[in-house]
Amino acid sequence: MRTTRIKVAAAAAGIALLAAGCGNAGSDEGETRDVEAVEDAQFDEGTRMAELNEAGEITIGVKYDQPGIGFKGAGDEDPVGFDPEIGKIIAANLGIDPENINWVETISDNREPFLQENEVDLVIASYSITDERREVVGQAGPYYVTGQQLLVPSDSDIADVADVEGEEVCSVTGSTSLDNARAEGAEPRGFDTYSECVDQVLDGTVAAMTTDGAILLGYAAEQPEALKVVGEPFSEERYGIGYSQDYPELCQFINDTLEQSFEDGSWEEAFDITLGESGDDAPEPPALDECAA
Repeated sequence: MRTTRIKVAAAAAGIALLAAGCGNAGSDEGETRDVEAVEDAQFDEGTRMAELNEAGEITIGVKYDQPGIGFKGAGDEDPVGFDPEIGKIIAANLGIDPENINWVETISDNREPFLQENEVDLVIASYSITDERREVVGQAGPYYVTGQQLLVPSDSDIADVADVEGEEVCSVTGSTSLDNARAEGAEPRGFDTYSECVDQVLDGTVAAMTTDGAILLGYAAEQPEALKVVGEPFSEERYGIGYSQDYPELCQFINDTLEQSFEDGSWEEAFDITLGESGDDAPEPPALDECAA
């Protein structure tokens, strides 16, 4: 197996816009990088990488409702966000251009079934690596490590989770985020959607919203003058790339591609034009888990 390099074609400004209005991570406008497929990508015969390269297309499952991570508005042709950008990096190293990626909306409940039933080739959808998931699907990475934090109004005095003890804090109903908030002494309130929770923060009904910091950064990027993400993470979520256990060779290929993106700057560029629009700098790339022999 040979690791190929990703060629990121940049204009003078370094970044191409899908539409005007950069910095709005969750609308139907957003930024993307101009990614060129590797022309001479070569893989061992019979591997899934060789099959995808020969087919010239790939199907990737992403979220459509998480600004900054994976979002597709009513007027969008393709989803935008950090996860789709990671998908384009993987596809490029398979010799597949972005226009030949078939994007499929993948919600939390169908990620494993989609992989097991070959509905998608990969899942890149804020997909936390867990031992339980690795029993039924493959997960390479992590390509990003986040943790539960707080989203508050930009003029809020809340700086850390200790400051919400006794305060109302919202998240989506049924999430472990609410249990974690309760454990920290907050008064949890559940809503059906993240956007409802954000509205409650903006109008002052609740003191803060809590969930994965990556999700919160996306909402902060939508309204950087009104919202900010605060506090050190008080949980850990390691986002991985899901693949079918029928193709274990994909693990090392994905990890090699991620490692290359860490080194050549394309991973940081992907962060900067998505989650980085909240004002946060790209973190250090995470250490990758070893693939099973």
